[in-house]
Amino acid sequence: MNLDFGRILPNIPFILEGILVTLQFTALSTIFGFIWGTILSLFKISNITALIWFSNVYTSLFRGTPLLVQLSLIYYATPQLTGYDISPLVAGVLTFSLNSGAYISETIRGGILAVDRGQGEAAKSLGVPYTMMMGDIILPQAVKNILPALANESINLLKDSTLVSVIGVTDILRRSQIVAAEKFIYFEPILVAALIYYVVVMGLTTGAYALERKLQRSS
Repeated sequence: MNLDFGRILPNIPFILEGILVTLQFTALSTIFGFIWGTILSLFKISNITALIWFSNVYTSLFRGTPLLVQLSLIYYATPQLTGYDISPLVAGVLTFSLNSGAYISETIRGGILAVDRGQGEAAKSLGVPYTMMMGDIILPQAVKNILPALANESINLLKDSTLVSVIGVTDILRRSQIVAAEKFIYFEPILVAALIYYVVVMGLTTGAYALERKLQRSS
């Protein structure tokens, strides 16, 4: 096996710098995806037909088309349609937030429906406004119940973030590809990138488990 990790040793700090880009991208996509997914879930359980129709069609479209196709459409079509360029990072965050929101909306909807209906009825009987009831009573319990699923979605976002390398975002994978092209060796830098992703994912997984146990103890 003709392997030589010594050739890429000076380039490892360059690859490691991609961690900040990857984490920034993942954090922004998770936050915006959660906010948008929450809004969509409220649309789905509302009594307004137009909102229910919109949220269902939206979810069907984003769950039924490949993520890479959505990314390409937003990155390459936006300048053509609007006349304004969009940076690769912004295009990636926007695409992943819109896509993640479609999946998270179903998860949150299930969590809301799992909360005892009696709590909502009791809040209504006490005259609690709908927004306050959802924000202070229903949603906190729903999020607590679906935390493992939300953590899993964040981990999937981090792993899927490698797709943004195709539009030029200098994440971990993109930087390893740059090193590979410079050194004319591919296995070593790609393996280093895989190990970095593994360590980061395990860190997020451990943090999610710790948060889940803390919430269980506080219940």
